[in-house]
Amino acid sequence: MIYKIRLILDTKEDVFRDIAIGYNGTLENLHNAITNAFGFDGTEMAAFYLTDNEWNQGEEIPLFDMSETGESMSMQNFTIKDVLPEEKNKLIYVYDFLSMWTFYVELMAIEENTNQIELPSLLFSVGSVPDEAPEKEFTSERIDDDGYNSFDNYDDLDFDNFDELMN
Repeated sequence: MIYKIRLILDTKEDVFRDIAIGYNGTLENLHNAITNAFGFDGTEMAAFYLTDNEWNQGEEIPLFDMSETGESMSMQNFTIKDVLPEEKNKLIYVYDFLSMWTFYVELMAIEENTNQIELPSLLFSVGSVPDEAPEKEFTSERIDDDGYNSFDNYDDLDFDNFDELMN
């Protein structure tokens, strides 16, 4: 079985690639296919994020296990078919945490490999990767109107009792 996956780079211009990859491969294999499809050298840190159908970012699956015990999640521990079991399943992929290249990953089709194409394979390419990653704008919403999550009125905050609050 092969997975046909669309990889959309988060830019103003249309930049995407369609790839075919074996469903038994790991997320590390998918990471390597993405970096090759977009011309990156693959030496930077990266992570996949589980997501729902509206692209809301969920749990992180990093490239390497960074824990001291060696028991945390990493791309080597997940097969593509386990993370993307059905067509239209989605992931977010971030490459190079300093530049924050962000990709939307969607499983477009699950098919038999009747043509015996070599996997992974670039099937379709649209657009050119910009020289620099687009700037990300991180925003948050105000939680409520009583000043929490908003620092408009620093004078109203009681810093004198901070130590008491922390104990």
